[in-house]
Amino acid sequence: MELRNCKKCGRAFAYKGIPVCLRCKGNDEDEFRKVKDYLYDNPGATIREISDETGVDEQQILRYLKDSRIEIIEEGNFVLECERCGKSLRSGKFCDVCVGEMRQEFSKAIKPKEEKVKPVPKPKEKMYITEKLKRR
Repeated sequence: MELRNCKKCGRAFAYKGIPVCLRCKGNDEDEFRKVKDYLYDNPGATIREISDETGVDEQQILRYLKDSRIEIIEEGNFVLECERCGKSLRSGKFCDVCVGEMRQEFSKAIKPKEEKVKPVPKPKEKMYITEKLKRR
């Protein structure tokens, strides 16, 4: 468990993938709803327009884009780049090509290397449990 300071209030909290504490998370969800509702009514709005109309910080809106909670719909209006190759993105942190390549790399790293199994030599004589021999 990693301790971090909340991006909003500065209090220490147990980091679980969201950069805000539990108290501020409720406010974060309220802000996300504002952004989402604004985008339903105004598809294609810019980050600045959304921020001005909803009061939600532009960095917060960028975080929603990186977390793939919202997506850019217009061609050529990209503000995100793949963190691996630099390709323009509509949302998220990595492009589809890089995600596929990373999946392959991770699966290779996780898969144990196959070792050559030495064949077990067959015994020359048949073996029995001593009690079976006594019964015969």
